[in-house]
Amino acid sequence: MRDVMTICNYCGCGCGVYLKVEQGRIVGSTPSGNHPISRGNLCSKGWHLHEFIHSKNRLTKPLLRRNDTLCPVSWDEALEVTAQSLRKARDRHGADAVGVLSSAKCTNEENYLLQKLTRAGLGTNNIDHCARL
Repeated sequence: MRDVMTICNYCGCGCGVYLKVEQGRIVGSTPSGNHPISRGNLCSKGWHLHEFIHSKNRLTKPLLRRNDTLCPVSWDEALEVTAQSLRKARDRHGADAVGVLSSAKCTNEENYLLQKLTRAGLGTNNIDHCARL
């Protein structure tokens, strides 16, 4: 078994965590004792960080609803449909008809960029951040 140092992805704190790797599979997680944020501690989410990685239910590609069925599509198609839908809602109902919900799983820099896109690109201040994941 070997340890691979990484950063927990569950919130914006950036706790240091070691992923336990055994025979090419991630099987556990433990806190970094000398990391300046986590200082040897993890929340319950950090302790279970590894569990989603090999889940059969994990989404690995974008899905688009067609005739009430979710179908796998390319990232380019998913982004194009999303952009068209946002543009259509904004043009039909005004910029304040559009809103964006960010995530605590994003870094501060990613959240900053998303609020810039929302305000400058979409023309609305309707952006919120949910840190209660």
